[in-house]
Amino acid sequence: MTVTLATLARQTGLTVLDHLEQSIQIPVLDGPQAQGDLIVVPLRLVAASVQIRDDPRWQAVPPEGVELLRGAAGGNPHTLVAEPGTCRWTVNVSDADGLAIGVFSASAPVYLLHPEHGGSGCAPGTYVVRRQREHEGRRARLVAD
Repeated sequence: MTVTLATLARQTGLTVLDHLEQSIQIPVLDGPQAQGDLIVVPLRLVAASVQIRDDPRWQAVPPEGVELLRGAAGGNPHTLVAEPGTCRWTVNVSDADGLAIGVFSASAPVYLLHPEHGGSGCAPGTYVVRRQREHEGRRARLVAD
């Protein structure tokens, strides 16, 4: 099945900005991906610093998606979208760097949707969703989208 930005917008009820090409097929990748102030990293790449807690309390990702993070000052949401029964999500994680929002595990491709940034796809696997940070000299701060 070809998944486009228009497909995800209809499925979630979210509106994407007009400047985005809505008919383009969304690529599905199996590596790290960034979307504004959010970054998605395969768990295996950060397993030394991120762990799923003993009682993760997984939640199924519904067809309309799960809001992972909303932009600064109440901005646009980053939404995880999956077909029913293919993805589960938990916020019960520990992260030595203090950047993790949660972890999702998918048995089929899943998608990240953002009204300004468009969409990106994640191949089946387990991924950590983290805030991005930027460094200025010795100081670090979270990226504000």
